[in-house]
Amino acid sequence: MQAPAQPAMQPAPATPLDVKKAELGGTTWQPEWDVVVEKALPADMLSDQAARSVRVYCPRFREETEAERREFWAYIFQGIAGAEAGLNPTSDVHHLDAAVNKVDPVTRRPSRQEGLLQLKYEDAERYGCDFDWERDRTLPVKDPGRTILSPEKNLGCGVKIMENQIVTQGKPLVSRTSYWATLQPGTAGYRVFAKQMANVPAACGMHARRASRPRTEIASR
Repeated sequence: MQAPAQPAMQPAPATPLDVKKAELGGTTWQPEWDVVVEKALPADMLSDQAARSVRVYCPRFREETEAERREFWAYIFQGIAGAEAGLNPTSDVHHLDAAVNKVDPVTRRPSRQEGLLQLKYEDAERYGCDFDWERDRTLPVKDPGRTILSPEKNLGCGVKIMENQIVTQGKPLVSRTSYWATLQPGTAGYRVFAKQMANVPAACGMHARRASRPRTEIASR
């Protein structure tokens, strides 16, 4: 029996944070994480249907090859991971603000945001993510063996959350009601994310679009 053809994939460029961390010797984005994202992408996130949702950062998405579309999404998740967790797969945040400090219905403990994309155990029930609290509860909070801290499972869950946002709900990539505050315009997190978009893959046409604008338009943004 012939094995199914593997999708064409290519590594995404490094975000500015990744470049800086590589220079300073910090935690960097790993090439295999691009592969995790690109393999996890469902067909609807690679279709023309997604073009309108992502045009703010990839105006030529509709004209791209499938491999280029996969590369774009890998870059987006690298950008989110940089803004959310500083590219650290064991990053863990427990907010004390009463507005967000709620009990996770799965752990029955105050909610924490964990891993590259700062996710929660309740996402396993909400989005069908592969987190195992019964297994993880016996391990230390920052133990890389915990399922929620696994880059493969954390990023795979992020892809499902993103699919829900742009396909199921029909919202753009940048939305005031995005799961991630880093994709909500006007927030401090979004400003960090936007800085990571400086190296968006060339096929997206961002650099060409900026170069073609009058200087006054660029300066007024």
